[in-house]
Amino acid sequence: MGENVHGTFISEKPSKIRWKPEELFETQTFLTGSWDNEINNIKLWTYKVSQEDPDIYPFVLKTLPFKGDVTEIKFINSNTAVVSSSDGYAILIRVKNDQHGGFELEEISRFSNLHYFNKFESSPCTGLSVYDEDIVTVGEDGRINLLNARQSRPIQVIENADSCTLKCVCFLKHNEVLTGNMRGQMKIWDIRATQSTNTPTSTFILSDEYHGATCVTYHPTQRHVVLTGSEDGLISVWDLRQNMYPVTTLNAHTQAVAEIQFHPSHPNKLFSCSMGSELWAWNSNSKYITNNMLNMTQISDENIWLNADLSKDKLEILSLMPNLNLPMNSLDVNRDKVLCGCDNEAIYVINNIEY
Repeated sequence: MGENVHGTFISEKPSKIRWKPEELFETQTFLTGSWDNEINNIKLWTYKVSQEDPDIYPFVLKTLPFKGDVTEIKFINSNTAVVSSSDGYAILIRVKNDQHGGFELEEISRFSNLHYFNKFESSPCTGLSVYDEDIVTVGEDGRINLLNARQSRPIQVIENADSCTLKCVCFLKHNEVLTGNMRGQMKIWDIRATQSTNTPTSTFILSDEYHGATCVTYHPTQRHVVLTGSEDGLISVWDLRQNMYPVTTLNAHTQAVAEIQFHPSHPNKLFSCSMGSELWAWNSNSKYITNNMLNMTQISDENIWLNADLSKDKLEILSLMPNLNLPMNSLDVNRDKVLCGCDNEAIYVINNIEY
């Protein structure tokens, strides 16, 4: 491991890892969720760095048992997160200070039976997304649920939205979501329609070949710019103003893309991890792009990710971790630090990443 990589063995396989957002100062607190246990856990972690010992050693503050595999964690605000389960439900959890100056981690609400094949068989909730206090979930049952953090029952349900497993979802607007399925079909839905409908407003595919979508994210400042990862390791870039075909497709990882995420304040940098144990930082700063690609000119206002000539060979790609030969399931970025979790039952903090 490099000097800026600090690993911690946690005795369980982490499926998701997320920084706790803070507005005024750099966060040192994060959540993990596990998978592949009879009873899994949601854990609240923190770490301290001192001048005497600059190494980062995360330690657990609180643990919340969880039934089913944790399939997603998203923060709604700095103290509240929603967590989805392979048993077809989701919960809201709150991080709060106790009377002794410590932390509490508690379940405050539960959305039961969101996804199911029939009333006797639950379906995994495979993904969720948040927009303010609104929450959208998708599952293997092909169902889409619109929830709100202040209500215990769904606001809107699109039954049979897809005939196969929905793998990922993200909000595009407060009334619009994008879903991806295991056949590689991407669909845009108006989830605030007066009458529930099974008809998407737009449908397009990842590629001409049969490769399922695995993850999706949007550009921090231009929400119409969307990146998707697929089972064959490709990362596709879309301009949803003209969404029939990807603007460009990057031959990225050797195995399925587990997660992709832009740096929240430096969207020239993208992070991705894969089932092939890779964790990469992609830099699209124009100073790293060849002159041939830019035709000897600098692109200033144009979003570089929408350049049709963009390719893996024309980006600066940095491997942040050595290959551990097991899936790298999740990542999250905050300022100059990256979190990741691997099936070797360890989590890692990568410090001092370059912008």
